[in-house]
Amino acid sequence: MKKLSFSTIMLWAGMFFLYAPMFILVIYSFNESKLVTVWAGFSTKWYGELLRDQQILDAVWTSLQVAFYASTMAVIIGTMAAFVMTRFARGWGKLTLSNMITAPLVMPEVITGLSLLLLFVHMADLFGWPAERGMLTVWIAHSTFCAAYVAVVVSSRLREIDRSVEEAAQDLGATP
Repeated sequence: MKKLSFSTIMLWAGMFFLYAPMFILVIYSFNESKLVTVWAGFSTKWYGELLRDQQILDAVWTSLQVAFYASTMAVIIGTMAAFVMTRFARGWGKLTLSNMITAPLVMPEVITGLSLLLLFVHMADLFGWPAERGMLTVWIAHSTFCAAYVAVVVSSRLREIDRSVEEAAQDLGATP
């Protein structure tokens, strides 16, 4: 029998530590009882209750909308930022943009969220926009946060592209 290494044992202990609570939660989601500590039998009753709760379904729909709009905008903004970071010559402007784009990656999300909330409140006081903080401000906040990740990934791929392919495309009539 092969002896397990310390790394393998720690890997499995870590996996158990992370996934055992989730597995137990899934099992107890089929509990008939209202009490979590008492097992009253197997049932899908609570999933039916979940699908009948209109507030939760509305919240899921809103989350899906925000996710779609934020990811779409993040891809657009992040890709444009990545092109700027990879194609322009070195200088203080490029360095400043690069630092501003990657700043959300190293800041805690709570700090970013609080900063954006304070920005929106201050803008509402100064300009009257946004009048209320709702789906639009959540969309803007998520887009700015996600654009940093897109910019980093796309810029790493753009650095690997051979520039001669772009030059060949321009020789065939493509615009820069």
